[in-house]
Amino acid sequence: SGLITPSLDEMVHVAREMERQDFDIPLLIGGATTSKQHTAVKISTDYSSSTVHVHDASRAVGVVSSLLDEEKRKSFDIGNIAEQERMRDLYRDKREKPLLSIADARKNRTPIDWKPEDVARPSFSGRRIVEDVPLSTIAKYIDWTYFFSTWELKGKFPAILEHAKYGKAARELYGNAKELLDSIIKEKLLTPRGVYGFWPAASEGDDIVVFTDETRSTELTRFQTLRQQAVLTDGRPNRALSDFIAPKDSGLEDWIGAFAVTTGIGADELAKSFEDDLDDYQSIMVKALADRLAEAFAEYLHERVRHEWGYEKEDLNKGALLHEKFRGIRPAFGYPACPDHTTKRELFALLEADDTGISLTESFAMQPASSVSGIYFGHPEAKYFTISRIARDQVEDYAKRKGMSLAEAERWLAPILAYDPEDV
Repeated sequence: SGLITPSLDEMVHVAREMERQDFDIPLLIGGATTSKQHTAVKISTDYSSSTVHVHDASRAVGVVSSLLDEEKRKSFDIGNIAEQERMRDLYRDKREKPLLSIADARKNRTPIDWKPEDVARPSFSGRRIVEDVPLSTIAKYIDWTYFFSTWELKGKFPAILEHAKYGKAARELYGNAKELLDSIIKEKLLTPRGVYGFWPAASEGDDIVVFTDETRSTELTRFQTLRQQAVLTDGRPNRALSDFIAPKDSGLEDWIGAFAVTTGIGADELAKSFEDDLDDYQSIMVKALADRLAEAFAEYLHERVRHEWGYEKEDLNKGALLHEKFRGIRPAFGYPACPDHTTKRELFALLEADDTGISLTESFAMQPASSVSGIYFGHPEAKYFTISRIARDQVEDYAKRKGMSLAEAERWLAPILAYDPEDV
């Protein structure tokens, strides 16, 4: 099961080992970062027995039932193999679509007319610890739609509570969640904690340079960003996050923000207490609520940051918050606009995040799991986008800028490579 992107590589390694050791048991692939395409393209080709992608654990029951039945397994395998071959064909077609060279992609960067009035100055510089925000305040920022999707109930909240098919189950689930959430808040069973800050910054090509202080004479750290390389025929630019920070030669003094928050302190212990009572439902509920509270904490802190940065004067209503009708973005490393998890290393060092009880594993997953981290951009043109496929020339350039080997860069960027390193 895959939690974050680096686990995808481990799955391929496990499949190859199973093949080498002559395993013939079915291999089921699932988890947040996995997909039917990755299973078909990267895993099933390395293991000759049944290799099946399942969306989540609940779907595994039907798949296993089919695989355990001699007659059903034959027809199931035939259908699964045909679908995976179709996925591989689609992948080949996609990989054959042309990409710009990184040099040409940079020429088509986001066109921003840099104006002093668009570059806000925050109310302070440096980092601040956050540990005095009540859970009751954070809970007001929960987006319940994503809570229901965790339980495979698709639909927007609160409309899902009246859904013809899912309404009854949704109301029961919501009632149970609210009851547990009230207990968590009242008894302070989870501890919210975080850190955030602002630093002077400037862009230098596709890098974001962060300075120690407002003299901007000493570099504190550097975030290397990736740029879209797809050939865009509709006039859109090939974006990189560095585009949203004023260039060094612009004459403007820009800033960048950063944050890491968690509501997972105490979650494992609380979940285990339910498991010890053989109450798996409540155990899963704890983890689901802790995750939603972490996202809510990030949303609360972003709103606070926009005020402290000086470009948002009034509180927005919840609808505006949910639909992101505000200026500024908070992309997280490992996600579409900045898919390299390793940059969390620089982020956590900048924030001194370990002081809050949040740490990184060797694969750059955050512990506690119910944690969110990222960087803040305040320019009005800043927007989210996706880095979907990148060519070898950008990977070579990126590896050099990061100070890592090409092989290491290819390992961490494997899901978005437009080529197979083994074929080069």
